[in-house]
Amino acid sequence: MNRSGYLAVVIAGLAVAGCNPFRQKPAVEVSTSDVHAYARWSGTLTSPAALAGAVQMTGSATMTPGSDSTTTTVRLNLSNASPGGVHPWQLHRGQCGRDEGVFGPASAYQPVTVNAEGRASGSATVPLVMPTDGDFYVSVSASAANAEMIVACGNLAPPAR
Repeated sequence: MNRSGYLAVVIAGLAVAGCNPFRQKPAVEVSTSDVHAYARWSGTLTSPAALAGAVQMTGSATMTPGSDSTTTTVRLNLSNASPGGVHPWQLHRGQCGRDEGVFGPASAYQPVTVNAEGRASGSATVPLVMPTDGDFYVSVSASAANAEMIVACGNLAPPAR
């Protein structure tokens, strides 16, 4: 076989391999990288206007289904907080300024400690099924000794449907 014939066979082989009619790609590919993306409640936390000039915390909070169908995971991230501060936090039913009670047992929410950069984060696993509707918010208190003083609050928005 001459060189051009050999080259034609190789090119034909590559073309058939690339266009293999027996190899079929699925019509739909599912990514499991974030299975909770469409079940995530989220909100932005800010300090109340009455604390302007004294405290200006910011942050975010999310609520997602837990690792099984009987739990809910709540996550908190804070920034621009005083380094070394220890802040109790909780997810509540209602909206900022209209408290309808803690979602789950208060003991599920451990206080967060602010690092040297002014950031803190925490999570809680609540032994309740993830809600599908209602009003929810996350509040952050000044300290355990001053739990009534809310230094950051944010209403959660339900997942987009």
